[in-house]
Parts: sequence; structure tokens; C-alpha cells
Amino acid sequence: MAIILCLETTSTNCSVALAAFEAGFENSLNIKYCLDLKEDQSDSYGHGERLHVFIEEILERNQLTTKDLNAVAISKGPGSYTGLRIGVASAKGLCFALDIPLIAIDTLQSLTLQVPKPTNTIIPMIDARRMEVYTAVFQNQEKTVDTSAKILEEESFDELLSAGNVTVIGSGANKFQELNEDHTNIYIDCLPSALTMCDLAIQAYKKSDVVNDIAYFEPYYLKEFKSN
Repeated sequence: MAIILCLETTSTNCSVALAAFEAGFENSLNIKYCLDLKEDQSDSYGHGERLHVFIEEILERNQLTTKDLNAVAISKGPGSYTGLRIGVASAKGLCFALDIPLIAIDTLQSLTLQVPKPTNTIIPMIDARRMEVYTAVFQNQEKTVDTSAKILEEESFDELLSAGNVTVIGSGANKFQELNEDHTNIYIDCLPSALTMCDLAIQAYKKSDVVNDIAYFEPYYLKEFKSN
């Protein structure tokens, strides 16, 4: 049984999950391969203090150690600059120490799996301050518009929204709905979670879709860091 440690640190949610072929974690999102989940959807960043504690706790309560891990999956971004750095540094450290592969998961793709009843079009949005979001477009589970940093305007995604059957999901969803006053489509406010990384991590592991050079792997910051 392959066991993959999944780390999600792109937002204030410090989230850790174990993905396994034989899973038993009950959830409402039809995620098949989650063995266990531990997270803290706080309003502030505390990944530096919580992440390694969460890793130790989730392994211990499943009677596992780091030596039982077959891979580590990291949510690669886009998202919080500091959160990404902490998560990637931790993932790299474990992979080097254990000599196991690193799997990089698209944060926006993982976010789309939080939609309980998938619609034809899913637009994940991560709040990036003011009226900017990190976003992409997925149709029938395939990315059709690449990830970008987008300044939201009232007419943003107008053609897609007017066609209907759209779900906008993420920490930028409510902000966008307040702007466009759309009450036809679905808007879900939530943060990325390691729960929805599990199936993607197992799929990548099966295909040997792993990071080729861990030492040079960098998260997908999308934009340069700004302190203000």
C-alpha cells in the first residue's frame, strides 16, 4: 500500500493529509484515497509552528512513521508566498532525508475538487489582495484557460457566466459575486485543503509523474513577492 503525505500551505489553512490506495476517511466530496486529514482553517498564518506538529500527529494516530511514506505531495501554488516557501521547504527536506519522490499538485486544480456537485465550468479563485485573484478555468475537469493573476471587473468571465452552469470556488469567490451581482451561478467560499490533493497525488504516483530535480524545484509563485 503506497502512502503519500500531502501538504497544503498556500493559504491560512495549514492542512496535512495521508493518501493511500486503501483509504477510509469519510468525506462528502467523493475523495477516494484519503486515509486521514488534519487541518486548521485559521484566519492567520501559523504554518511554521503547526505544520511539523500536524505531520507528526497524523502519522502517529495512523501508527506510521516517516519511513512508511512512499512520496510527499506539495500544493505547488499559486498562493501565499510565505506559506508556499514553508510547505516546499518541508516537503523537500522529507524527500531528501527519506530518498522518496516529490509530487507537485496544481493548487487551483485541487481546489476544483471541493465542488460537491461539479458543473460544466469551474472557476477556482484564490484571493490575491484588493481586487486581484489567482484563477484559471476548468471545463469537464480539464484546464481550458491557464492560471493567471487577474484583476476582477464586473464583466470578468461574462461569456462563461451568461452560459450558466458555472461554479466559482475559493477565497475570491464571494468578492467576485459582490462585484458582478450574479445570482444565477454557484459561488463557494473556501480555502485549499490537503483532502482534495489525495486523489491527484495517487494518480500522479501511479503515472510516476514526479518532480525530476527536487533540489531545483520552486513553487509556482506567479507574482514577485511584495511586502505591502
